[in-house]
Amino acid sequence: MVQIGNPFVANVPKQLSAEELVQALRVDLAGELEAIIGYEAHAMATTDERVKKVLYHIADEERQHVGELQQLIYLLNPNEQNHVEKGKQEIIEQQSRGFQPPMQ
Repeated sequence: MVQIGNPFVANVPKQLSAEELVQALRVDLAGELEAIIGYEAHAMATTDERVKKVLYHIADEERQHVGELQQLIYLLNPNEQNHVEKGKQEIIEQQSRGFQPPMQ
């Protein structure tokens, strides 16, 4: 959560190692996902189509940020991309079998 009024709240007091930077990017990624959830929740909670349109547009911009952050993580930790791709393939295989038998 943002602490409005403290301009230094996000400052990091040191240079991050590669591992720490990946972790920091994961935190940033989680923040973008949280923002998407918030914008969409607000859009769903209004009947004003103008507001809905803008909020859904902003949520889509956050999705682009998700992709950018994920790509940075892959750049810094290529093994992470291998795990993500393996997970995607598992779902594709399960889908081709109609999700039967149950996933293990």
